[in-house]
Amino acid sequence: MKTKIGVLVLIIVLLGLFIGAKVYADDQFVVYKADLKKQDLRLYWKNDKRENFGSIQNLKLWLEKDNLTLKFAMNGGMYKKDNSPQGLYIEKQKVLVALDTLKAAGNFYLKPNGVFYLTTKKVAGICKTEDFRNNNTIAYATQSGPMLVIDGKIHPDFNKGSGNLNIRNGVGILPNGKVVFVLSKKEINFYDFANYFKSLGCKNALYLDGFVSRAYAPSENWIQTDGNFGALFAVTEKKE
Repeated sequence: MKTKIGVLVLIIVLLGLFIGAKVYADDQFVVYKADLKKQDLRLYWKNDKRENFGSIQNLKLWLEKDNLTLKFAMNGGMYKKDNSPQGLYIEKQKVLVALDTLKAAGNFYLKPNGVFYLTTKKVAGICKTEDFRNNNTIAYATQSGPMLVIDGKIHPDFNKGSGNLNIRNGVGILPNGKVVFVLSKKEINFYDFANYFKSLGCKNALYLDGFVSRAYAPSENWIQTDGNFGALFAVTEKKE
């Protein structure tokens, strides 16, 4: 049986190489899929004293005081020197930072950039910045850039084989509506990172940040609790 499985895996790999598809190693990424129908995903920036959480550890400890268990966390969109979110940030339906439509240098402004959002009905979406509309049903949102996958296509400015390598993290929406978070364990270029989201079936995916990125995912045997971020994604569960 093991021999047959090994042969099947080899055939799949060779087929992928033959048709020009990128074959990714299972240990190349930390992947966490959030089921919004069963799990509570939110964005966090400041505690009740209006202090930045900063690190995943600070958020974890604060949640535990509220009888919540942290199941997953990852740094959200990019942030400024004062750790305030760069671009749009909505929390509990309140716009705390306005949408940024400026033209400037840097990854955030590599157009099209985009917005990840969660509605009050717990439906997730990712869209280009110019397509975002706050129709009072947006519970949480964070802006970042560039978009990785746009309507099923890789960002047009990404180059296959690029030497621009870095640790990267991002978020995408799977065909079944689940939210997939990905952190590269090794340095990777934008094209391959975007192509990984595309290989998962994501029609739209958004880049979050680079080498500073961290993820806390005990279910995936990956625990990082440091960092000094702006917004943080977190999946929590009530303690019994």
